[in-house]
Amino acid sequence: MATETPDREHTPTNETRDIDDSQYAAHLERSRTVWDRWSDYYTMSETDLEPMREAAIDRLELQPGDRVLEIGCGPGVNFERVRSEIGEQGELVAVDYSPEMIATARARIDHHGWENVEVRRADATTAEFDEPFDAAIATLSLSVMPDIRRAVETVSQSLVPDATFVVVDIRPVPDGPARLLNPLLWRFLRWYANWNPDDDVVDALATVFDTHELVDTSLAGTLYTVVCEKEK
Repeated sequence: MATETPDREHTPTNETRDIDDSQYAAHLERSRTVWDRWSDYYTMSETDLEPMREAAIDRLELQPGDRVLEIGCGPGVNFERVRSEIGEQGELVAVDYSPEMIATARARIDHHGWENVEVRRADATTAEFDEPFDAAIATLSLSVMPDIRRAVETVSQSLVPDATFVVVDIRPVPDGPARLLNPLLWRFLRWYANWNPDDDVVDALATVFDTHELVDTSLAGTLYTVVCEKEK
């Protein structure tokens, strides 16, 4: 297991923090508003970050017939690649909380005629599924959720044993002189994405999953990929 020590300047934690119902609901509603606003302007994630997203999907090692869960799917930028791996025999179930993102994702599905790709509007921290999944992915979504550990637990509980969960996300600059830019980065991410500065994605993954490994970083370590394995 290999990890990097996350930036502790704001001491995020997933073990002792207890978010109350009003805070939770307020964060969730802000997320809906923010991502409804950006539903038509997702070019950076779809094009500029494509190599990192493609590498993340590679790490899932999907097979034809696999069932895949995507958490925070946005407008469905990962759908085509995932479906090309699982084929017509597989199934992709994606969840998002933004109605506008869901509408865009469903339009993408209709355009391609994909009958085995489903999008549901759901809060990822409380979503429930009838059947388990063989793999899961989350790209640029966990860090904006109001309770990151609960969202990670939802994913873990939804996976079969020996399943893989790959996460691509963003964080403050972890080390070096560029950390001086973190206060500006925090403000930008809070405005742009309703980013949650009080929880830590990597800590949540380490707490919930049997193994986790930080395998890729870019942009001074702010963008990163973590591969998690559920052993039992």
